[in-house]
Amino acid sequence: MRVCADPDNLPFSHEDGSGFENRIAALLAEDLGLRLEYAWLPDRRGFVRKTLGAELCDVIVGVPAGFERTSNTKPYYRSTYVLVAPASAAKVHDFHDPRLRHWRIGVLLPGDDMAATPPGHALMQVGAVDNVTGFTVPGDEPAAARMVHAMERGELDAAFLWGPQAGYFAARSGVPLRLQRVPAPAQVATQRFEFGIAMGVRRGDTALRDRLDAWLVQRRPDILRILSDYGVPLVEGARP
Repeated sequence: MRVCADPDNLPFSHEDGSGFENRIAALLAEDLGLRLEYAWLPDRRGFVRKTLGAELCDVIVGVPAGFERTSNTKPYYRSTYVLVAPASAAKVHDFHDPRLRHWRIGVLLPGDDMAATPPGHALMQVGAVDNVTGFTVPGDEPAAARMVHAMERGELDAAFLWGPQAGYFAARSGVPLRLQRVPAPAQVATQRFEFGIAMGVRRGDTALRDRLDAWLVQRRPDILRILSDYGVPLVEGARP
């Protein structure tokens, strides 16, 4: 079984097999009686074209459920962006909390501007601009890890992170941190914070997609246990 993956993208995947997508892939390969092989490539622009498109591999273990460049299974988990803040801080209930305009907050910059992520866009809408620092995807370690390390050093007060990254790196922080779900403000009601995650295969490969769908149903309890091991915050009952 040939899997396309990033070699340094914890908690999702790592070339040493320590990511939760590695564990899911290993379980899948074992059940199918196949040898597990990887096509490693940093998950940047052109990832699908250079992996699935070049026929170097056949499965991407984690893609957004509505991703248009692959043929996707039904989502096997749903998560959300969360605020990572000191465990001692009072809960932030919404984006109008005045602390969000004064705390030094980190956000991911997958594109060229802060609004590229839903929380970054929401912060801009409520006037939190000068106190927000963007962290680009390329770096010596995942951007989420860099943000948590910045909180450990006292350089950030909080960060908005994608749920699986937040749960994993916050649990390994040298300072006590807490994850909080903060609903999007009304100004950005169309900006989704929650997303379903599916497996992706080459477009047109419906046989493999359907086989994976059946396996995901069969192994759902085991997959949920793996996600729990990594502290992934799950959203139940949400749309894909």
